[in-house]
Amino acid sequence: MDELDDPRTGLVLEPLRWALAAVDDGHPYESVVLEQVPTALPVWKEVGEALRVEGYSVAHGVLSAEEFGVPQTRRRAVLIARRHGAAALPKAMYRRYRKDSSVAEGDEGDLALLPWVTMGEALNRDEPFVAVSNYGSGGDPAVRGRRTSDEPAPTVTGKINRNRVLTADGAELRRLTPAEAGRLQSFPVDYPWAGKDIFQQIGSATPPLLAEHVLSAALDIDHSPAGIRAGGQGEFAARPLGW
Repeated sequence: MDELDDPRTGLVLEPLRWALAAVDDGHPYESVVLEQVPTALPVWKEVGEALRVEGYSVAHGVLSAEEFGVPQTRRRAVLIARRHGAAALPKAMYRRYRKDSSVAEGDEGDLALLPWVTMGEALNRDEPFVAVSNYGSGGDPAVRGRRTSDEPAPTVTGKINRNRVLTADGAELRRLTPAEAGRLQSFPVDYPWAGKDIFQQIGSATPPLLAEHVLSAALDIDHSPAGIRAGGQGEFAARPLGW
């Protein structure tokens, strides 16, 4: 399998080494949670097989961040392994983003879910806007991806500060601040970012709302909606666990 030949796979497998060492030491972890880019899913499947041999129940798959209240389309490969009880991935609470439609044709199951959280709700700017990605759509740098403020943001990267923000008629607006970029990752607006390369820190982070849902599933914690809409105020609230 090509993914397992990637030289970075050794680093991705380090948590498995720790988990197996804990089993050998007689003090196995009660739960194991792994998260990476979607291309890591084949690695997670192999890791899951190794953990099953040691008595773990395992679930793995690719989750979409906007289905868990994050105002951003971000896909992550997740593995959950539990020593006791059946492992399962968290269930979506929000609709998956689909261009030009909040509910896909024929997918009536989405009607029971909350609408996705938009950039406009997250950032609460004074007027609608259009975000123009620094990256090209479909790999073509001449075709910049565009999202309006009534859609989730595209995947937040360490270069999101280079994205242009425009009015509907094309006038330039100020670009995203670190607080706004963090908000699109579902961090609190007053999160104390510090140090160098703050936008890279933000882009490399796991969205707290997604992490909360994953950890709740791994630890079998009853979970209420982590993203809430506040009576037309255009805000959503992050309620991260105390970890």
